[in-house]
Amino acid sequence: MITIALPKGSLEAQTLQLFKEADLEVKRTDRDYNPRIDDPRIGKIKILRPQEIPTYVDKGYFDIGISGLDWVQETSSDVVEVADLSYSKTGEGNVKIVIAVHRDEPIENASQIRPDSRVTTEYPVLTKKYFESIGVKVQLFHSFGASEAKVPDLMDVVVDLTETGTTLRKNGLKIIGQIMESHTVIIANKASWADPEKRREISEIKTLLFGVIEARHQVLLTMNVPSAAMERIVRALPAMKKPTVSQLHGIDYYSIQTVVPKKTVNQLIPMLKACGAEDILEIPISKIVP
Repeated sequence: MITIALPKGSLEAQTLQLFKEADLEVKRTDRDYNPRIDDPRIGKIKILRPQEIPTYVDKGYFDIGISGLDWVQETSSDVVEVADLSYSKTGEGNVKIVIAVHRDEPIENASQIRPDSRVTTEYPVLTKKYFESIGVKVQLFHSFGASEAKVPDLMDVVVDLTETGTTLRKNGLKIIGQIMESHTVIIANKASWADPEKRREISEIKTLLFGVIEARHQVLLTMNVPSAAMERIVRALPAMKKPTVSQLHGIDYYSIQTVVPKKTVNQLIPMLKACGAEDILEIPISKIVP
């Protein structure tokens, strides 16, 4: 039985939705500090700040956790990176830790930042390493939120996490550098990962989560096709492997089923119809486990 730390805050909604779709729903009340998952492989669950989770997993307080790669590196946590998850605080994709200054500053890259500039950030360790690596001496101020609002009145430079840079630009800032790209990760305690039973349970949970992530990008298409059009339609269909084809009873028609990328469906269905397909159904998929 394994213990899990899940992130609260910006990653919380995406993570809880992923677990729910994987049939690992986290059950809790508004004031419940001890949520549960009804699964025999899972024991204690805690929902904590993602900044804390890598340290707690490293120390063995939890077998696995979900956090950002940025916090794994910021805390220098010695953990196993089990898998990357394809979402961030607002949706799919990665985020970036960037360096920004006020748009009126005559600075185009981080090496041009004036010595002893005041830098505000939630990532003091990564920021210190970065500026040391480029040979620029700065004053670091640990920020506890709203970092972009402190430039230029209180600070000269901000190092912040962003997906699109929109919030920074709205606050009159421009990006002049990047420290790293980050994404959500499943991390494991090294001793837990070395334990064969716990490693099996962790891998099974990972399989369920990744089955959901894979399914989000695919749909099942099923259709009836007259025999004269079957080969033409089969050649036109994308598929994970090959489509399933079975003959309909008593008539010269076939049923075709195949899994296709969801992003292609709007163009694919009219093309299939024009090629002779009938009774086309698009069916959502809950999980795909290769």
